[in-house]
Amino acid sequence: MDEQVTNGSADLCVTGSSHDAASKAKSAKLATRESMSRLTTESEVFDDGTNTFFWRAHTLTVLFILTCALVYVTLLEETPQDTAYNTKRGIVASILVFLCFGVTQAKDGPFSRPHPAYWRFWLCVSVVYELFLIFILFQTVQDGRLFMKYIDPKLGVPLPERDYGGNCLIYDPGNTTDPFHNIWDKMDGFVPAHFLGWYIKTLMIRDWWMCMIISVILTFSLFRYSSPHTFHTFDWIMDVLVCNGLGIYCGMKTLGWLSMKPYQWQGLWNIPTYKGKIKRIAFQFTPYSWVKFEWRPASNLRRWLAVLGIIFMFLLAELNTFYLKFVLWMPPEHYLVLLRLVFFVNVGGVGMREIYDFMDDPSFHKKLGQQAWLASAITVTEFLIVVKYDPKTIMLPIPFFITQCWILGLVLILTWTLWRFFIREGIYFVYRDITLRYKETRRRKQESSAEREMSPSSNANNPITASGRSKLNGSTDPIRQRKA
Repeated sequence: MDEQVTNGSADLCVTGSSHDAASKAKSAKLATRESMSRLTTESEVFDDGTNTFFWRAHTLTVLFILTCALVYVTLLEETPQDTAYNTKRGIVASILVFLCFGVTQAKDGPFSRPHPAYWRFWLCVSVVYELFLIFILFQTVQDGRLFMKYIDPKLGVPLPERDYGGNCLIYDPGNTTDPFHNIWDKMDGFVPAHFLGWYIKTLMIRDWWMCMIISVILTFSLFRYSSPHTFHTFDWIMDVLVCNGLGIYCGMKTLGWLSMKPYQWQGLWNIPTYKGKIKRIAFQFTPYSWVKFEWRPASNLRRWLAVLGIIFMFLLAELNTFYLKFVLWMPPEHYLVLLRLVFFVNVGGVGMREIYDFMDDPSFHKKLGQQAWLASAITVTEFLIVVKYDPKTIMLPIPFFITQCWILGLVLILTWTLWRFFIREGIYFVYRDITLRYKETRRRKQESSAEREMSPSSNANNPITASGRSKLNGSTDPIRQRKA
C-alpha cells in the first residue's frame, strides 16, 4: 500500500514537473514569437558608431556656465526695486535652472534624434507645465483668470463669440467688398494648427483605423452634437475634410515613406562631399530608426484595454483643447494656445512610443514610461481645471437621442469585451477540456482492448495458467499419476 502511494505521488510529481516544463516551453515559445514579430516591425539600421563632440555629455560645461550666470547676477548686477518684476524674473530663473539640470541629468527616452537632450528638455517642460496647471487648479476662478494677465496683459478678458458655421458660402455674392470673407474669417491660426495637429497625431498613433475612430466617429461627430452649446461654431466641411481628412492622409503617406526608407548613418566628418554633409545634417532631424506599430486590440484583454485607454485620453486631450482656452479666456490665435499644441506634438510622440513599448514588451518594459506618465497627468489636470472653472458648460443637458447613442455605444463595447475575452474564452477552455478528456478516455479504451486481444495467446504459452485451467475444466490426469 505504501509502495503504491509512493509510486502514485512520484507519478504526480513527474506529471506536475512535465506540465510545468510544458507551460514554460509554451511561454518561451510565445515570447520568442512576440519578439520575432517585434523584430519584423523594426527597421534595419546601419551605423558606423561615430561619437563626436555633439553627442558627448557636457555636464561640467553647463554647470560652469550656470554658475557664472548666477555669480554675475549676484555680484555685478543691481537688483531692481520692482517687486513684480523681481518675482517674474525669479520664477523664470528657477525654471531655467531646473531645465538645465534636467537636460543634462534626466533619463533618456526612446528617441535620440535630433539629440537626446532635446527630448530631455521637453520632459522637463512637461514637469513645469504640470506644476503650473496644479497651481491654477488651486486658485479661484477669478484669481486664476487674472493670473493669466501676469503672463500676457491682453489676457483675462472674456472672449467674443466667433461664428464658424453660420454662413458656409465660399463665395458670398451679397458682400461686394470681399465675396470670400467667409474663408478669411474662419481661417484663423487654429485651423492650420488643427491640420498639423492631425498630421502629427497620425505619426504618433501610426494606425489609420484608430485615427479615423478618434477623428470622425467620436471626436468630431458625437462631441459636436453632444455639446452643441460649445461646438456649434465649427464648420463640418472645414473640420472633417480639410483639417482631419487631409491631415490623416498626409500622415499615412509620411508613415509609408518612413517605413520604407533606409536608415544608414555615417559620421559627418567621414562623408567626403559637401552635398553629402548637408544631406546628413538634414537627415539628423529624421528618426534614427522606425518601428511599425501593430496594436492588435483583439489579441488579448490587455491590448484591448490599452487601446481603449489611448482613445479615451486622446478624446480628453482634444476636448481640453476647446474647453481650456474657453474657460481661461484665451483667444484661438494666442501664442499660448499654439505653444500648447507644439508641446503636445513633442510630448505625445514620445508618450505613444513608451505606451506601445510597455504594452508590446512588458517583460522588458516593466513600468510605464516617464513621458507617458506625465502626459496622462497633464491631460487629467487640464480636464479638472475645466470642470472647476466652468462646470455649467459641461453639465448642460445633452439631447435625448444623443444620450441613447452614447449608451448604445458603451453597451456594445462592454458586451463585445465580455464576449471576446470572457465568455468566448470560457467556452473555448471548456470545449478544449472536454475534447482532451474524450481523447484520453478513448486512448485508455483502446489500450484495454489491445490487452484483452493479447491475453489468449500469452495464456496458451504459460504452463501454470494451462494447469490451472485444466483443474477448472475438471481434468484429473496429474492427480491420477501421483496416485499411481
